[in-house]
Amino acid sequence: MRRSGGLAAVVVALVAAPLAHASEPLPDKNVRFLSLKVNAKREALVTYVRSNGAIRRALAWGAVNARHPDANVPQVRFRYDFSGGWGKYRRLHWRTFRNVCRRYAGPFVPGLVAGCTAPDGSNWALQAWVRLEPLLGFAPWLPEHTALELHLSHWSGPLPELEVSPNWTHGFSAQGLFGRLTYLGRPVHGFRTTREGNPRDRYVRNVYIDTFNSAYGPGWKRESGSVTHRPTGTFCHSFVPQQPFPGYPDRRTRPPAHGQRHRVTVMGPGVTPVISWEGPGLNERDKPADGEFNRLFDRVMAGDRTCAGER
Repeated sequence: MRRSGGLAAVVVALVAAPLAHASEPLPDKNVRFLSLKVNAKREALVTYVRSNGAIRRALAWGAVNARHPDANVPQVRFRYDFSGGWGKYRRLHWRTFRNVCRRYAGPFVPGLVAGCTAPDGSNWALQAWVRLEPLLGFAPWLPEHTALELHLSHWSGPLPELEVSPNWTHGFSAQGLFGRLTYLGRPVHGFRTTREGNPRDRYVRNVYIDTFNSAYGPGWKRESGSVTHRPTGTFCHSFVPQQPFPGYPDRRTRPPAHGQRHRVTVMGPGVTPVISWEGPGLNERDKPADGEFNRLFDRVMAGDRTCAGER
């Protein structure tokens, strides 16, 4: 089972804006990053150019790391002022903003756009990610399918851990993936989702699965998305024929799309970074390892009744 921390990729007027409580990612998409600064008050100032050419200065504060799941206590989140401090201070705070953040000295984060280490030892990072690609390998047909999102994170100590392993499922007729998301040794999961599986609380974490050079065609394609399960923080997926969802441009059954490689990406809990795992697909030579996969499955997925049939 391979473990990984990290992501892929880039990145976000002077107009007065009200104070905002916002979750990650930032609301502006497809932006051009300019700078990241952090002052002695543990405020971050992210300056970027919006898609319409306007400059926006986003002031963020009030959050670090993450809470373990607790249905009675809100998850940590940043507070934002998208006027660069006017909403919070009633002055042009960004003009006198003094950066004290030093060169980034934190753990490796793939695709780092900008990052720095503050005097208190905590790390700030900006990552960008096209998160809302259509599932089942479909080409994008809506603007959000190609929207590049900017993610801001602030943490100290270890990153969350994303453990993933391939396995054989359905009597060797299909390939699958299973895994677990943990933070400081405890499972990461939420409490409420919609019928479609979308988050209804800030503890929920969606796992996005991509496949490379598969039946969907060359290159990386989005296969699926699901949430980590309560209370284990686990998830599983089999590459089997699937019918597209209502609203998709073609409702014909899609083929099993295990690829040469697979990738799993998830936002860390709270305001910790996006992390990602990548590994090769299985082939005939891997079938003798099925017993090893099953033993690993039994250990990692213990208590997950939803995935019991994917062993």
